[in-house]
Amino acid sequence: MQSQTEQRPEQSGGAGSSTPASWSASPALRRQWLREPLLHFLLAGFALFLVYYALNPDRATRASSTEIKLTEDDLRQMTAAWLAQGRPPPTPEQMRSLVEDKVREEILYREGLALGLDKGDTIVKRRIAQKMEFFAEDGAAIDDPSAGELRAWFDKNRERFALLPHASFRHLYFSPDRRGVRARDDAARALVKLAAGPVDSPTAAKLADPFMFESDYRGRALDQVAIVFGAEFARSLFELKPGAWQGPVESAHGWHLIFVDSMTPRRLPSFEEVELEAKLEWIADRRAEAKRKAYDAMKSRYEIVLPESLAKELAGGVAPPAAKESSN
Repeated sequence: MQSQTEQRPEQSGGAGSSTPASWSASPALRRQWLREPLLHFLLAGFALFLVYYALNPDRATRASSTEIKLTEDDLRQMTAAWLAQGRPPPTPEQMRSLVEDKVREEILYREGLALGLDKGDTIVKRRIAQKMEFFAEDGAAIDDPSAGELRAWFDKNRERFALLPHASFRHLYFSPDRRGVRARDDAARALVKLAAGPVDSPTAAKLADPFMFESDYRGRALDQVAIVFGAEFARSLFELKPGAWQGPVESAHGWHLIFVDSMTPRRLPSFEEVELEAKLEWIADRRAEAKRKAYDAMKSRYEIVLPESLAKELAGGVAPPAAKESSN
């Protein structure tokens, strides 16, 4: 009678066999495995993986490359996009700016790939670069400034909060459409009549023509006046002294006589007047500085390669010292 130990080789596939029973499954069991949906899914995924990298052989290494190489084709595309906006050919300074924008986009794009920001995102390179900028901004922990720190910053940046001059004025309009070349002379003659009478004379309005907008403006800044009358008129207005009819002054619409009622000069506000605004500006400055430092740190890891023609034209004004020329 055989012992239990002597029977084990027969149960496990015979003497001298080291293959588990599960590996010598019957054809029926193998067919069952081949019909398994999970196996089909894994095989299809692997096939897509191989096809993708066959069609994109440089995709896996691009994010880890530290060389940014701009070609003549890149320059032509950048120039074509610039000209398509109806602009004249870019100057060397404008081309320098275009190249720096291109380099910046590529750097942020690669850094984004390195962080895996492109996974599951169908948006193109520019969107990834934008995400990297958001990451740089969010990664900067900015605490509220102390009262002393904020006041010291305000003292150094007081000009940024300057209050522009404001004027309150009325005007009489003389239309070139109605009067032709006589419009300016008619305005000059009306000024003589106004000088002899009271400021609010009811006959004043009868001397002029109807105006499409208002005839009386209160507390308007220079840029607000420029929107209605044009920049030259606005500059002339703020050079006038209050208290008398003056002119003729030309605007985008025609000729005017102007009476300035009051003029509030430009002034620098106190810290207390703009404390909240100053705090917001301080935070914006800190965020911008954090983004700049983050980008500079990323850029320092790359070598910028420019076409030889552009490198000579820009004389090294676009890239860090590590930049080199390309013969392409």
